[in-house]
Amino acid sequence: MLGMVLLLLPPLAGWLAADQLAHPPRRPLQGYHREFLANPAAHGVALKSFTCADGTPCIVCEPAPQAVLGKRGQLIREQMALKGLVLPAPGSVVGNLVLVHGRRGRKEDYLLIAERFCAVGFRCILLDLPAHGDHPATTACYGVKEAHLPAQALSEAAAKFGFNPQPVGIMGLSMGAAVSIRALVEKDAPWRAAVLISTFDTLDHVVRHQTSGWAGNWLGSVWSHMTGWFYQREARMEVSAANSLALVPGLKCPVFLAHGTSDRVIPVECGRRLYAALPPGIEKRWVEIPGADHDNVLITDFPIYAEMAEWMLRHVAN
Repeated sequence: MLGMVLLLLPPLAGWLAADQLAHPPRRPLQGYHREFLANPAAHGVALKSFTCADGTPCIVCEPAPQAVLGKRGQLIREQMALKGLVLPAPGSVVGNLVLVHGRRGRKEDYLLIAERFCAVGFRCILLDLPAHGDHPATTACYGVKEAHLPAQALSEAAAKFGFNPQPVGIMGLSMGAAVSIRALVEKDAPWRAAVLISTFDTLDHVVRHQTSGWAGNWLGSVWSHMTGWFYQREARMEVSAANSLALVPGLKCPVFLAHGTSDRVIPVECGRRLYAALPPGIEKRWVEIPGADHDNVLITDFPIYAEMAEWMLRHVAN
């Protein structure tokens, strides 16, 4: 009996892990999402919701003219003023940003991020990725099949609401940054700059890291192999296809890469490898966020929002 259990354990663990990879549990709307959606003016923004032709749900979040800034908007303007930066007047729009959420996230998670970017002059487009939020698709492919979605959301939002889609930058976190990297290398990509936070070099590297951390090197390797086998059958792609490291040498716009030094999901070494692989001919910046783990990388005392906003203002708005 024990032998049978030991034989069945790796396939079962692999199937469960693959199912989590392909079909992450969808994050429901949270209380703070509902508060923001019910009263966007309290955050200094106006919201417009729409659905792309392929069913992708989106929100356009833009500075509200004559609105009073929320506390996050006030703070980021104060932080940037301390840097000696001259900011556009509150309520004005100097460019666009597409914000791409991470695994198990949803577009509403980025409302508080958009509030900060809106406070310094950006219109933000937020979208649900497949298998997340309210998106009708059920399988996550970590950028391999989602690369067109950020530009599509931008284009359809601009057409629907009558704004100029240029200039534009893209910002992504974790899986969202992997989607953003693939969006950056798409033909006729519109992006002037990118901010990529806590993302992987290769997805199979992260899977091996996770399984080895739970089960040790030998069993972790078996578990990782079984996860890849089952994922390929569920997603119709190999885990190894989600390879950002192979793509970043082809990036052409300025790139800001940041990673938490205590990230236990995607180790900081993954980010360092990506940064090292960026082409020498582009402007780039590497930032390590002291003590930050994967889930709190944007909510430590480190002024990461001011750093990201400065990057986008310099490279997108100017």
